[in-house]
Amino acid sequence: MDVNIKGAKGKKDRISLLSENTLNLLREYYKSYRPKVYLFEGIKGCKYSPTSIANILKRAAQKSGITKNVTPHMLRHSFATHLLEQGTDLRYIQELLGHNSSKTTEIYTHVSKKALDKIKNPLVEFFE
Repeated sequence: MDVNIKGAKGKKDRISLLSENTLNLLREYYKSYRPKVYLFEGIKGCKYSPTSIANILKRAAQKSGITKNVTPHMLRHSFATHLLEQGTDLRYIQELLGHNSSKTTEIYTHVSKKALDKIKNPLVEFFE
């Protein structure tokens, strides 16, 4: 249940996770639009430009009632943050994001209140 992305950010190939629900939606989309070269084709069958993708995301956010400015990079950051909060090892996140260096991936590891609340003080059990 993964998806191969060719020539993503930095012209790097990526592997990402694919949910069963997304797979079903992609199947419906494919049957309806029958893309020729790219799964998501823009005008004249060309790939979407980064600007077009940003505009599509902006319109989707507005339709969903999201008032905050949303960017593709924010989705990437949120994806990495959620994986980290679920306990996914940083090395796997690094691979999914296509980072060469773990230092680059560590940027996504900002401390969240949710993660901090799960930490238990080991000294409490020691002194009880």
